[in-house]
Amino acid sequence: MREFTTPAPAGPPAAGGLADSLYDTAERSPALVQLTRRADRARRAATGDAWQDITAADFRDQVLALAKGLLTRGVRYGDRVALMSRTRYEWTLFDYALWSIGAISVPVYPTAAAEQVRWILAETQAVACLVEDEDHAMTVGAVCDALPDLTGIWQLDRDCVEAIVEDGHGVPDSLVHRQRLGVTTDTVATVVYTSGTTGRPKGCLITHGALAAAADALLDGWGEALRDTGGHPPCTVLFLPLAHVYGRMVQIASIRGGFRIGHVAEVSTDALLPALAALRPTFLLVVPYVLDKVFQQTRRTAEEAGRGELLEQARQVAVDWAAAREQRTFGHGPGPGTALRLRHLAYERTVYQRLRTVFGGRVRALMCGGSTLDRELGLFFAGIGFQLFEGYGLTETSAAVTGNPPGRSKIGSVGRPVPGATVAIADDGEVWVRGPGVFGGYLNHPRCTAESLFEGWFGTGDLGSLDEDGYLTITGRKKDIIVTSSGKNLAPAALEVRVESHPLVSQCLVVGDDRPYVAALITLDPAALAHWLKRRGRGQADPWTVLADEDLHAEVQRAVAAANTAVSRAESIRAFRLLPREFGVEQGLMTPSLKLRRAAIVEYYAADIEELYAP
Repeated sequence: MREFTTPAPAGPPAAGGLADSLYDTAERSPALVQLTRRADRARRAATGDAWQDITAADFRDQVLALAKGLLTRGVRYGDRVALMSRTRYEWTLFDYALWSIGAISVPVYPTAAAEQVRWILAETQAVACLVEDEDHAMTVGAVCDALPDLTGIWQLDRDCVEAIVEDGHGVPDSLVHRQRLGVTTDTVATVVYTSGTTGRPKGCLITHGALAAAADALLDGWGEALRDTGGHPPCTVLFLPLAHVYGRMVQIASIRGGFRIGHVAEVSTDALLPALAALRPTFLLVVPYVLDKVFQQTRRTAEEAGRGELLEQARQVAVDWAAAREQRTFGHGPGPGTALRLRHLAYERTVYQRLRTVFGGRVRALMCGGSTLDRELGLFFAGIGFQLFEGYGLTETSAAVTGNPPGRSKIGSVGRPVPGATVAIADDGEVWVRGPGVFGGYLNHPRCTAESLFEGWFGTGDLGSLDEDGYLTITGRKKDIIVTSSGKNLAPAALEVRVESHPLVSQCLVVGDDRPYVAALITLDPAALAHWLKRRGRGQADPWTVLADEDLHAEVQRAVAAANTAVSRAESIRAFRLLPREFGVEQGLMTPSLKLRRAAIVEYYAADIEELYAP
């Protein structure tokens, strides 16, 4: 077994619970702005401000008041409370209020179906559920009869925070502090459910110590890189789901590190761009999907303005420049040549600077994870002036367990182990990890826990390789390996990512188990398809009619052919099927964290797959 370790930072490990850092910061720096939230109607009417700053002292007082109200509502040390909401300020408020009294938060995706909600709330024996609106309340209410432990549903758009705080007015602060001081690093902080790509999701028991270790590893390894070079206080905008451990870890790291946080509930340009312009973050956490959408929208806008060729030239220069710098960093080349440097400087003034303003103008660091990032897309964003830190982690590792270190990124890899972690590659290629961020096991699933954890090691189920510098590259999932009828084994992820790099393609799923050759199901990006049709002087048409278009089929065929150049003929895609709509969460074909449910897709499109292999 090949392994690589990054030493833990010097100093004593974290002690106590996650809420302690909040109270410590408020005592030490009460005026520090910790959060910026959407202003309420009264404030907007009085001042015209859309956002309101919350200092460390203000946040502590609000958390303390809510914690006292939760005690009055019957929430006790060790009780589990579900949070079913999009990403918003109140999520962070409830997290820290629950942790202040030793209670356990249970994230539930706001898009979860009633049966998923019933399963999670029943298994965790949740005593209450925070919901965002009437739709969520109805979803929970539909399964209440099967939840004997559930005593309350609290609705944010019905001012539940104010009502709970009002209930706690007579409770002394000391009662909350006694509960808080009883929390240790071994106390469970949250039960986060896995995405469930291959079956029913399992609840991961994640302790205060594991989340603190993951957050502190981020601060220790990347803290300085997340600060703005112009001296502005570090700030981020959280727009990815806080129901996912990735977003929660950055939330915790920001509170512990004194960074400012703003929340945006939707990953849409209408919601996100005004927030980025107003808050001007210094770093962002993103998934490859977001970077791809930003670039494709930029490409379409440029083409509509007649500047498509200019953007393509600037893109290629950025990619070449970033690749040359990376080669120099690792001693494999001299770096960008004079001509390349001059061209890059010219595009910096005319193209790259404008592209960076899309993110607010101050962002210098992008932390990317969640799925595989196309190397050329990563090089592009590195080449236009961002520090791109691609990392890797799972719910079971409290988010990131590897990351590309500042100044030494290998784009296309997911970096080296974070401080205090070890990564190993087993004989069959599976990635095993060890470190303080590894979870404590699955709730009510001792057999699954025993199969996944061994003497401190966690078997991730992912396949990967370690290079001579300790950088990890993920090549696929063990469960996703395709074995053709001729006995050829292949991991489909890399091939899929290459096909998806084409502007028209939204998703690609490779199939071929027990089949004579490899084939693919491909969906198209609706906005890209509309743009493609418009540039050819054609309006929108019935999806099935468009998909039969010979020119469109030929365009996608070129994307498939380009992807096939990276693999052997036995591994290449021989046939593909264009589908009339994207795989979606609502169909049960994707997880809430936007991962494909392969088995569900294969079953759903069984007839289409059969046609791919028809004589």
